Formats: sequence, C-alpha cells, structure tokens
Amino acid sequence: MTLLIIVCSLGIFNLRRLGKASEAILQENYRSIRAAENMIDALERQDSATLLFLLENEQQGREVFRENEILFSQWLGRAKDNVTIAGEQEILTKLQKQYRNYLIATAQLRELEQNQLQRATSYYYQTVFPQFKQVRTTAIQLRDLNQETMVFASQEAAIVSQQAIWSMVVTGSTVVAFGLGFSLLLSNRLVKPLREMTRATEEIAEGNYHVAISVKSKDEIGFLGQEINLMSQKLKAFHDLNVGKVLIEKQRSEAIINSITDGIVVVDAELKIIAINPLAATIVKTNSEQAIGNHFLDIFNDRELYEHLKATAATTSTPLLDERQSIITIEGENRVQYYKIAITPVTIEEGTMLGVVLLLQDVTKMKELDRLKSEFVATASHELRTPLTGMAMSINLLIETCPEKLSEREMELLQAAEEDVERLRSLVNDLLDLSKIESGRIEMEFGSLKVDRIIAKAVSMLAVQAQEKRINITQIPFEESIQVKADPNKIIWVLTNLLANALRYSDIGDRIEVTAKRRGEWAYLSVADNGAGIPYEYQGKIFDKFVQVNTEKDVGGSGLGLAICKEIVKAHGGTIWVDSTPGQGSKFTFTLPVVEESKREDREVVSVAF
Repeated sequence: MTLLIIVCSLGIFNLRRLGKASEAILQENYRSIRAAENMIDALERQDSATLLFLLENEQQGREVFRENEILFSQWLGRAKDNVTIAGEQEILTKLQKQYRNYLIATAQLRELEQNQLQRATSYYYQTVFPQFKQVRTTAIQLRDLNQETMVFASQEAAIVSQQAIWSMVVTGSTVVAFGLGFSLLLSNRLVKPLREMTRATEEIAEGNYHVAISVKSKDEIGFLGQEINLMSQKLKAFHDLNVGKVLIEKQRSEAIINSITDGIVVVDAELKIIAINPLAATIVKTNSEQAIGNHFLDIFNDRELYEHLKATAATTSTPLLDERQSIITIEGENRVQYYKIAITPVTIEEGTMLGVVLLLQDVTKMKELDRLKSEFVATASHELRTPLTGMAMSINLLIETCPEKLSEREMELLQAAEEDVERLRSLVNDLLDLSKIESGRIEMEFGSLKVDRIIAKAVSMLAVQAQEKRINITQIPFEESIQVKADPNKIIWVLTNLLANALRYSDIGDRIEVTAKRRGEWAYLSVADNGAGIPYEYQGKIFDKFVQVNTEKDVGGSGLGLAICKEIVKAHGGTIWVDSTPGQGSKFTFTLPVVEESKREDREVVSVAF
C-alpha cells in the first residue's frame, strides 16, 4: 500500500505539471493569437468598406465600417486584458495609436469623397492605405509573438512529459523490484507451513491419525494448523467407534425400504438411482441390483417424470402436480396399471441436496372403482330420467285438473311430491352432465373470449339474488384486457355456480369480489367471499362428488356443483382450487389458457344454456 501511494502521488504530481503547462499555452498565447487574427480580419473588412465609399456606395460602406470598428475595438480590449509576454504591452500600445490614426484618416477621406472623387482616391492611396498596412503589420507582429511563445511553451511541455515518463519508469521499476522481493519473502513464509499441512493431510488420508503439526504462529496459518490437529484427533476417535453399528443401521434402512408396500425409488443429486425396493423394480420389469447405479431415464422410460425429479433436485422443493401429472400409467401384458406419484426432496439442515425420493402408490383399483362408479351413475341417471319425467307430468296433471276434488291436505302432499320430483330431476340432470364431461362426450365450443365480458355476464345473472340479500358483488378492475380460449356457456356456468355458492354462505351485507389476473400463458379467475369459510377437513375433498359442507346453514343442493366445475375447467386444460380460512371466508380460483395477440378474435358471450 505504501509503494502504491508513492507511485500514485508521483503520477498526480506529473499530471499536474503537464496540466499547468497546457493551461499556460491556452491562457497566455492562444487567446492573444485569436484576438490578433480577429483584429486583422476586422481591419481588412474596414478597408473593404473604405473602398465602397470610393465606389459611391456610401450607406453600405458606412455600416460595414462601423460594425468592424466595434469588433476591432472588442478584440483589442481582450488582447489588452491578456498581456502575459514581455514586449506584448508595447505592441498593443503601438497598435492602438496606429489604429486611431487610421480612423482619423478614414474620416478625412469620407469628407473629401463628398467633394471630389479623384482627390479622395489619391488621398486613399497616399495616406489611408499606408495607415492600414501599418495597423495590419502591427497586428501580425502581435500574433507572431504569441505563436513563438506558444511553440516555446509546447517544447517545455514536451520536456515535462519526458521527465514525467522517465520518473515514472524509474519509480515503477524500483517499486516492482522491491515488491517482487517482498512477495517472494512473504510467499516463502506462507508456503513453508502450508507444505507441512499438505504432508499431514496426505498422511491423515492414508489412515495415519497420529499426525501433529507444530504451530509456531498465532495468525490464520497457525489457526489452520490447530484445526487440522483437532480434525486428526476427532477422526481417530471416530475411527475407534464400532463401525458395525453403522452397517447395522444401513441394513435396517434397506429392510424398511424393501418392506414398504408401495414402490420407492431414491435418486441422488445427479438423478442416479441409489436405492429401489422390489415393488418399484417390478413395475419397470427389473431388479434392485441392476437398477442401482444407473441413471433414472435408463430404468424408467418416462421423460415427464424425469423432468419433475430434475426440477425437484434443482430447487430442493416439492413440485406442485395437478391430478393428471400425479398419475402415471404403466401398460402391462394383460392390464394397465395406474400409480400415483409423490416426489420429495431429501436435504440436511444446511440445505444441501442429498437426493430425491419417488413414491409410487398403486391406485389401479381406485381408478377401476371410479370408472365403475361413473358408469353406474350414468346408467342409473339415464334410466331414472324417463320415469321421473312421467311422474312429473302426472303430478302436474293432477294439480291442474283435480284441485276441486282434492282436500287441502292432499294438495299440499301433491305439491310436496312435485317439488321432490323436480329436485330428483335436477339431480339426475347434474349426474348426466357430469358423466358426459368425465367421458368426454359433451361438446365444447371453444372461442376467443374477453374475460371482463364473461364475468359481467355471470354477475348480471345473479344480480337479483344479490340485491335480495343486500350483498355487494364487486368486480376488481383488471390490469389489462385478457382474452382466453374457452366455451362461453360452460365457463359462465362455472362462474355462476361459484357466485351462487358464495351468496348461499354469505350473510346480509357481506361482500363478494370477482377478479382476473394474467400470469404467463394462463388467466387466473377468482371468486372470494368473507363468509363462514370451509373447515379444513373438507378442503381436500370439496371438489369430489356428493360432498357437502355441514354448516349451521342448511342450503341444500346435490353436492355435484363443484365436481362439475372441476371437470369443466379440466376440459379446458386448467385447474381449480380453494383457499379458505374458517371464519374468514373462501376464495375459489381456476385457470384458463390465454389467447395470443395474433390469434385473438372477440366473441360475443351468449346466454348460458349448459
């Protein structure tokens, strides 16, 4: 640091010397040269103006002469303010006197010109022009004096520059030589104990834990030597432990993994298989011995599953998988197997990634049961639809044709039966719609839709119910105009169902908010209320069939509305979920794909017919 300060100080000193030399050239010479050049130029224009007098162009000549007289006087004043050279003041005094005589001569010339042109011309060549040449010569003399001084100052600056270069070279060479010697001495002092530590660590690596480094200093090197000695002692103590216990724990861990009824695969940070139980090996038709040590893709030919494992290893966080991504299909010779996957990163307290655990849970029976249940529901709903229609027509006919033949009690029973039949018809219709969506038989009319129009349509359909309960449905302003690819009838049905649920579980004077946001390629539509909320035990299954939340408010319903919402959103390629805190309200959110700018076509939202 001392050598660096010395070199920098010397460089600053030399730069200041060069700066002063350059400033002297500019201040002492260049300004005077510029003033002399401008005086010569103004004087020559005055001479041209004098000739205009002789050519009988008195007005123009007078104007030009006066303008340049002012300019000459200004530059003469600047030159007098910048007197810095010996002899320069005498030249300026002489120049000022000659210029005064020149002005007197030109004034006399103008008086002669008014009387006789020939006499004025003779006077110009005999008196005025010699005076002009004298003034011009003196101005040139002023310029030449400053030019010579400038050349001399430039030569002095060059000498200063050479001196600065040589002084920096000499000083720099001295500093480099001194610094090199000092660094060699210091590096030798540092390397010698480091070599001893290297030798000690090599012996420790070979199993000699009795190595001790002699610590002679109290600096960082000495502290490192003490830590190496401490490490050697701890390694010796660890080596003296019963290694058999470690082996027993390893065998116990392997036995636990092998005894689990679900498939388990453990990969390291490089996605190489380090553990796999027999069930997981059977799934991919291999064995544990052949799978361990191989890359995951070499054993499991599933690129999407590999990408999930890779992302988990990179982020050390559990991936968020939707229902489709969480189920993988393995095709066997006689049947198709379905496995639900769970991916969990394995880290230590410091956050270091040790590996990733993949759990494969056989859900084939659940899939089959779900399929059989859906088929039964579809068949039963279809078979019930016709008799229910007949019962409804019969009851309506009795109510319309026989009111006078029935007692008041009998009419009440018929009306109750009519309401029950209508409720059953609504349930059957919901079941049929759900089965159509699940089987993919329902027609979807996709188009490019503006989100604000969809929301406005859904809100307007429930405006009367909201006014009756004095509940304010607020549409949060959107950040931008969002267009999505969707079936207008189906999506409006989803929104109206979510809004209707919010109205059912909200009290008088509550508030419901509807909003939409864009995140990347998806639009997020949300319906939030500040009602009673959903208990935690129901939040995981709220979108399943026939699930109804038991609350103090008995709002009725079939328990199929949210299940149908889920299937409709799923048919659009999106997902739906709920965020709720009991006692603080609920927020239902679902996603729809955004239409790119080049593919947008505004489509009118029609009335809901779903």
